[in-house]
Amino acid sequence: MGQIRLVWFLFLCLLGHEGFAKGVLGLACNWGLQSTHPLPPNIVVRLLKDNGFNKVKLFEADTGALKALGRSGIQVMVGIPNDMLASLASAVGNAEAWVKQNVSYYISTHGTDIRSVAIGNEPFLHSYKDMFVRTTLPALENIQAALIKAGLGKQVKVTIPLNADVYQTDSGLPSGGNFRPELLDLMTKIIKFLQDNGGFITINIYPFLSLQADPSFPKEYAFFNNTASPLVDGSIVYTNVYDANFDTLISALEKNGFGRMPIVVGEVGWPTDGDPNGNIDNAKRFNQALISRIIQGQGSPKRRAPPDVYIFSLLDEDHKSTLPGNFERHWGIFKYDGSVKYPLDMGNGRALVPAKGVKYLAKQWCVMSPSASSSDPNTLAQSITYACENADCTSLGYGSSCGNLDAQSNASYAFNSYFQTMNQSKEACSFNNLATITNVDPSKPPCRFEIMIDTRKQKAARTPFKSSASKMEGIFAALVVVLGLVICGVH
Repeated sequence: MGQIRLVWFLFLCLLGHEGFAKGVLGLACNWGLQSTHPLPPNIVVRLLKDNGFNKVKLFEADTGALKALGRSGIQVMVGIPNDMLASLASAVGNAEAWVKQNVSYYISTHGTDIRSVAIGNEPFLHSYKDMFVRTTLPALENIQAALIKAGLGKQVKVTIPLNADVYQTDSGLPSGGNFRPELLDLMTKIIKFLQDNGGFITINIYPFLSLQADPSFPKEYAFFNNTASPLVDGSIVYTNVYDANFDTLISALEKNGFGRMPIVVGEVGWPTDGDPNGNIDNAKRFNQALISRIIQGQGSPKRRAPPDVYIFSLLDEDHKSTLPGNFERHWGIFKYDGSVKYPLDMGNGRALVPAKGVKYLAKQWCVMSPSASSSDPNTLAQSITYACENADCTSLGYGSSCGNLDAQSNASYAFNSYFQTMNQSKEACSFNNLATITNVDPSKPPCRFEIMIDTRKQKAARTPFKSSASKMEGIFAALVVVLGLVICGVH
């Protein structure tokens, strides 16, 4: 029991980062847009509708997504990125302009059912070092004022998506929950403002991160249907960390006079790659149990009514930063192209339905040439590093779906990722004459060598980022591959 309490306390410190059947209240998903080759918005909306999603959360006011969601019957939460908070906090006029352009316009012109605005995304994370502490509440107040001025004060509610690290428990039990001391005054003001204006609290809960960050965390306690030792808190017995975390927030609210405050779970899910615990089996186990309990209307021990729950996430995103970990690009219950990753019962025996009408690039891949020589490992290493800095190599490495490939196949995977990201340009499959184009699928299950969606008729994809994390990923991949080629004597 002591171990569970200690692990639970550590989990609270590490938490966060970032029924589906039609007619089921409170079930929804996050639609992330950080992809080099995104699905066309109209196909995504059809994917949502075909699978019974009636609510969706966007992290930004994306024009294509908001237009496609118009008159779809899907309720929308539209987000405001953290880097916009200072501007919105500085002048109510800036907030009025934002609301006019990103809320009023889509409601009146396209019939988009925008129900709420999310101000920032986890702005009080420890890692942000108080960067947004002074601007979040003023931005919230100004957006609310702008919504009222636009005549949308009752129709569109406000919220702030918060990471679970805004609260803690000194006792290691949910009943000991309270907001972090340095945030207590600010959180009280924010919650009072939300309450006075009909808003709600949005909290992100990630049991997966306890396993990813703490090897001593009891794996079973991260799942709903498990064999873990329970956590006993007075008369309440907690059998999983999700409920214990949620009720820690309930205790924090009760201690500060907000016991009836509405709560939405803004993000919860499980990744399928990029980490030893991020795999298909764990993701299916976690998400199936989550879906089942919400369809059944199950809440937490301290709050029996089920909250709205936004599954994270709908689709994989190959353009996300990997600073938190390689798993960041693999949270989707669908692959990047809307194909089904693993079966899920969405209620009444309904299975996931894949996206329809997806157009792909040609059936060709870029692989390491059979005649390529490893006599110059520096050239090969530089080529792999370049490929992985400019494309997604997060499925390579220990604990990932492509982690058991031989060194030559790893190099081919890196080359193909870049080739596909560059729309299969012939020039993108050279790598100092180390690579060649093939029409034979080099995939080796469970490792899939992707073919990208054809987005050439859509708006130009974002330029691939070169973050420090992606550079390190590329260098590491190159070193592993070159070492393998040398050891195995590949020529």
